[in-house]
Amino acid sequence: MAAGAYTLGVAGFLGVGDVFGVDGDIDITTALVRPDGDDSAGLQARTRTVPARWYAAVSKAFELNSWLARSAITGYLGSAVVPGSYDDESARITVEVSVDADAVREVLDRVIDGVYIDVEAIRNLDDLEEDGFDRQPRRAKNAADSVVPAGVACETGTSIATLAPALTDPNTGDRYFATAEHAFRSRPTPTGASVDVDFRTGGRARVGAVANGYPGADVATIEPTGSYSPGRSIDGNRLYNVVGQYTRLGLADLLARGDGLKKVGALTGETSGEIQGIDAVSCLTGDGCRRGQLRWGDETDMTDGDSGSVSFHADPAGDDDAVLVAGFNNARTWWPGQSYVWGIAAHHLTDTYGYHF
Repeated sequence: MAAGAYTLGVAGFLGVGDVFGVDGDIDITTALVRPDGDDSAGLQARTRTVPARWYAAVSKAFELNSWLARSAITGYLGSAVVPGSYDDESARITVEVSVDADAVREVLDRVIDGVYIDVEAIRNLDDLEEDGFDRQPRRAKNAADSVVPAGVACETGTSIATLAPALTDPNTGDRYFATAEHAFRSRPTPTGASVDVDFRTGGRARVGAVANGYPGADVATIEPTGSYSPGRSIDGNRLYNVVGQYTRLGLADLLARGDGLKKVGALTGETSGEIQGIDAVSCLTGDGCRRGQLRWGDETDMTDGDSGSVSFHADPAGDDDAVLVAGFNNARTWWPGQSYVWGIAAHHLTDTYGYHF
């Protein structure tokens, strides 16, 4: 495998020897925002100045992580990039394998220079067990409200999930409800299947029907029907206003500054936690490897019924209640030694399928 790695031109495409020769500062795009909440104006880039050496280390880690996901390493289960602080000006990659971790680490050390590699063997990948908590799903406040916020439960016909903030199709400008695709428990995704919401004031309403399912992203879009439309707010301890989303480098910036994320799930409510890895790859499900994943918090931040919720962080340039979405929360660890929630990052959903928050 070491010889194969060099054959693939690892040193060449990384620019090893040059990538760390930079100095000074550089501007990066950290977020895409909707000015004044107006779709017609398009998304605008939010930038930040960061140390160039930090940017070089993180960029190198992104490329290495992409190579790892394509390299067919025996026992590879996933990996993620963990940027260091701005003072540290470094980055590392965590790699999970189902074989001898020391053997894989020895090989990686021979083909990778300048980025720290943490290799961990994962055992006992048994089926996920129910957490046993008895919780009442969070319901939408009032059936008379025409806009349904995120963070409340939706009924898919086969299970309960959590509504995400409105997703916008950039080609048409149409807004969709969204939740986890796996909540429909059927392949292909049952387009046209109804999605219902219960209200605290009593009653249930059909808010939409499945428009499209994206198993690779574990996201389903739901076309509004009737009098209800998807909201751009998250109903947590207070009402959060979604104004856009973080880029991949924006997530790296949050991690470098030690800023965490929040989420509002239909079962566990509002929780918060630290970012554990970005640009992650997970090959732990039966659907092949999922790319562009975000890892954060710990496994107690999520339970069945929270799938479809989003993680978010305050907009540093916005009002007190303005937030930017980081990504979906669709799974959690169930094996010893690691503890986090994961799901597709907002930037990867946009890059792959076009939809944006």
